[in-house]
Amino acid sequence: MRNVEPKALQYVCIGISFIFLGIMVALPLIIVFVEAFSEGIAVYWEALSDEYTIKAILLTLTCVAFVVPLNAIFGTFIAYSIAKFEFKGKFILSSLIEIPFAVSPVIVGLCFVLLFGNSGFFGEILNAWDIKIIFALPAIILASAFVTFPFVAKELIALMQEQGKEEEEAAISLGANGWQSFFKVTLPNIKWGLFYGVVLTNARVIGEFGAVAVVSGKIIGLTTTMPLYIEILYNDYLYTAAFAVASVLTLLSIIALILKCIIEKYERA
Repeated sequence: MRNVEPKALQYVCIGISFIFLGIMVALPLIIVFVEAFSEGIAVYWEALSDEYTIKAILLTLTCVAFVVPLNAIFGTFIAYSIAKFEFKGKFILSSLIEIPFAVSPVIVGLCFVLLFGNSGFFGEILNAWDIKIIFALPAIILASAFVTFPFVAKELIALMQEQGKEEEEAAISLGANGWQSFFKVTLPNIKWGLFYGVVLTNARVIGEFGAVAVVSGKIIGLTTTMPLYIEILYNDYLYTAAFAVASVLTLLSIIALILKCIIEKYERA
């Protein structure tokens, strides 16, 4: 179809888009790296090699290692249930997936404190068994998993509904059981959508602040993820160190963006 919009309008719209994104997105990212290297590479490397910085990075990656597979597995099976089956309560299940988008992450963190804190709903049981969740790694994982859960599920629900049930029904009619149909027919068809959801989940887990800030207690060296540690450094007027850690966080986000673009390219191919 021939493009009928005036050339001038096209240039104006494209120009405004680039200017807006340049000011709102590109410029802040550039400033992060400028500030990180403002006192030289030696100071930058010293900030990154600090013991607490390394612990913050390792804690963030540990959280990713738990949350991403967890959400990938459960998100896939929930999406499969919603897209492929008809059952009572399907609408409720579909609605529950939207809750992490609707509820503030700070409220999510507070809810976990009220559930698993010392004086929370499960507090006495956890204390009796000497199980520590709040202000420890389990709380960070739970909060991050809650906030990032919809990414895989929502991506796959739309993809599976678009693909329909014909291939699975054909496989079953030829003698395959449910598990064989899922692993040999459904999973290959949704692999790029699954990978796309995983990349988005990974990016959000790395950058999650609100929910984690509430449940972690911000104990330096123990429960400070990279976003929390950046805030602590900045509040202590250690600006170069704060921007150095922020640059690592930015690089991880850029890698996730590159992976996202690659996946979209393969999906269109």
